Amino acid sequence: MSTQQLPDRAQIVIIGGGVIGTSVAYHLTKLGRADVVLLEQGQLSCGTTWHAAGLVGQLRASESGTRLVQYSTQLYAELEAETGLTAGYKQCGGVTVARTEDRMTQLRRTAANAAAYNLDCELLSPAEAYERYPVMRIDDLVGAIWLPADGKANPTDLTMALAKGARQRGAKVLEHIRVLDVLTDGARVTGVRTNAGDIEAEIVVNCAGQWAKAIGAMAGVNVPLYSAEHFYVVTETIAGVHPDLPILRDPDGYTYFKEEVGGLVIGGFEPEAKPWVAPDQIPYPFEFQLLEEDWEHFEILMENALLRIPDLEHTGLKKLYNGPESFTPDNQFILGEAPECANFFVGAGFNSVGIASAGGAGRALAEWIVNGAPTTDLTGVDIRRFAPFNGNVSWLHDRVAEVLGVHYEIPWPNRELTTARPFRRSPVHHLLVAANANFGSRMGWERANFFAPAGEEPVIDYSWGKQNWLPWSAAEQLTTRSAVTVFDQTSFSKYLLTGPGAEQALQWLCTADMAVPVGKSVYTGMLNARGTYESDVTVTRTGATEFLIVSSAATTERDKDHIRKNLPPGAQAELVDLTSSMAVFGVMGPRSRELLSSLTDADLSDDAFPFATSQLISLGYATVRATRITYVGELGWELYVPAEFAVGVYENLLAAGEQFGIGRGGYYAIESLRLEKGYRAFGRELTPNETPVDAGLLFACKLKTDIDFLGRDAVEKARADGPRKRLVSFAVGSPEPMLWGGELILRDGAVAGQVTSAAWGATTGACVGLAYVRAGDDTVVTPDWIRSGSYTVNVGGEVYPITVSLKAIYDPANERVR
Repeated sequence: MSTQQLPDRAQIVIIGGGVIGTSVAYHLTKLGRADVVLLEQGQLSCGTTWHAAGLVGQLRASESGTRLVQYSTQLYAELEAETGLTAGYKQCGGVTVARTEDRMTQLRRTAANAAAYNLDCELLSPAEAYERYPVMRIDDLVGAIWLPADGKANPTDLTMALAKGARQRGAKVLEHIRVLDVLTDGARVTGVRTNAGDIEAEIVVNCAGQWAKAIGAMAGVNVPLYSAEHFYVVTETIAGVHPDLPILRDPDGYTYFKEEVGGLVIGGFEPEAKPWVAPDQIPYPFEFQLLEEDWEHFEILMENALLRIPDLEHTGLKKLYNGPESFTPDNQFILGEAPECANFFVGAGFNSVGIASAGGAGRALAEWIVNGAPTTDLTGVDIRRFAPFNGNVSWLHDRVAEVLGVHYEIPWPNRELTTARPFRRSPVHHLLVAANANFGSRMGWERANFFAPAGEEPVIDYSWGKQNWLPWSAAEQLTTRSAVTVFDQTSFSKYLLTGPGAEQALQWLCTADMAVPVGKSVYTGMLNARGTYESDVTVTRTGATEFLIVSSAATTERDKDHIRKNLPPGAQAELVDLTSSMAVFGVMGPRSRELLSSLTDADLSDDAFPFATSQLISLGYATVRATRITYVGELGWELYVPAEFAVGVYENLLAAGEQFGIGRGGYYAIESLRLEKGYRAFGRELTPNETPVDAGLLFACKLKTDIDFLGRDAVEKARADGPRKRLVSFAVGSPEPMLWGGELILRDGAVAGQVTSAAWGATTGACVGLAYVRAGDDTVVTPDWIRSGSYTVNVGGEVYPITVSLKAIYDPANERVR
């Protein structure tokens, strides 16, 4: 391979010859793109791929992630027939054990997820787990699960097979070619500069593993990842260990075990990792190299391995492997086209799921390249979930020390990462701290989850049941329903689309009609060509040629990229990010009008200030934009306040609000209140897998007009065909269980869907939520079909009845928002 000459040009250049780069090359050629050149600075698989453990566990936290790995296993089993090279793939099954009841609850939830995704999964007693894995100790176990479809692959063999498949369809795979620079014209990529010369390219794909951050920087692209030292040992042979032995995972002991040549590979994810060097300081060359042994750091893993496999006490160790792997700030890999540079794609940060995900992720990225957009929901791994500030090397260094250990921690509901914080802070952050707030983080913003009473610590005691903060959040909910609450919602993404073509642009981008008068606010979706959601936003016309767009905190970069890429050709419109320039305070509740009226001369009556309108008003000494809208289902206004006036406005609201029973509220209360009202959230109810027909949001689509919009044809077809799934509100029939989202929904005892969001509803007196239900075949889900069923929800193995409705659980007639 290395003897081939570097061509002068190629349609697509891939940087990196590990398992991800070769998978992308393989799938691009499979999609008919033969003019592909893959460049590897050393030899194929020589970076981090070669020392990967090769575990292929199918079940992931999301359906989209699970489908990626399912495809991987199918591909790996077929590669030898196609290429003549084995991927070293063997389906041996996997056993995951639980030492605690909390871990067992997680495994029961995992089993419910498997049922939702139609994957085989079996709950096991300790004795049954021993039958599957007879060399382990079980006297300290509570139970286990068995996933028969789990397997293992040989990373280097897999890489070679994928590379051969790509070459057979015309791709060039060149070794010992080091990329020195990425060439651009300032807006899009034009090629790469290598130690063997320049190569012109229309598309460049960065699959450089732990080098991906440095390669991205060459193109002005942020790829936030950082390497950590990652350890495993290989043992001598052990009696009873054979090639068909399943993979064993003992997450309470941070360890996994895989058979290799009659012995075991023992690795894990220690709670506190060792960050390696900065991404731009990785030594060169670094081929098939390991770092120094560190038995002291490995000690916690070895102690737990000895506990689980007693025979290790008298088994020799062949070698301790310490190979660096790159981790992202949220432990999910990175996929997609970089927003900073057109036609520059990234597939990196896979850490310990690279072998399992490579097939599916390679296909997904290849489809994105060929089609110009993702073909499935990749929101959780999309590169646009990160902003430039996430590339700060000092921040990444501190964050990665925690992220590696998260891999085997109990995935507590609402778990917050604690390292490298506080990060982004609203202007009133110090006032929230003084009020005893507990903070979560979204897109780096420190946001109040709840407020603890005086004398209580504002901390979360994690559990699967009702957590310690629930009574405090419930009180915030009840204050909002009965009096008035102020919420700091500064983390909202806020953009201005301005110019003579702004209305025309938004008519194309938005599902709702944007030809509205100045001061009108409109809730709308933004779709892709498939008619599924890319965002949902509120748009306020603030001038003849000016619109304020408000979106969720997490989608800033994604929204901006989507809007800019889909502006109509020649549209005279410019998008400006205002997120950091304005604080936002939600003033919500039946007494919100009284409170605000005490601070302003503006007429806030229903006639003068109707719902879904916006005005500039004086509020004390400040002039703010007040928009009458709600995400909690009560009368209320969102106040958009210039950052320099934020502290004064917030203090005035609290001082004036004392006579009206004002309270402070956090995001946990918002979540509960919005779910009682059935309000949707992007990333959960609204994703690139759902249409407005599925989500019950056709009212926000201008289908009664002849105005075209992005995705309209697909929405029209979906409406004509009828939905195969439908979003419903539900309330649990018992106040006993606590739901968090992801639970399995059953209709007449059969699997019917999953909860997308759930929370405790203080007004309802039980957990409430939203869920998509489906018939399980190609049946159209009609209102009559929904109403004719009897529904239950599986909560950690316990089944409870639920009431399901196409309308809101709370105030379905919207009388409270008036």
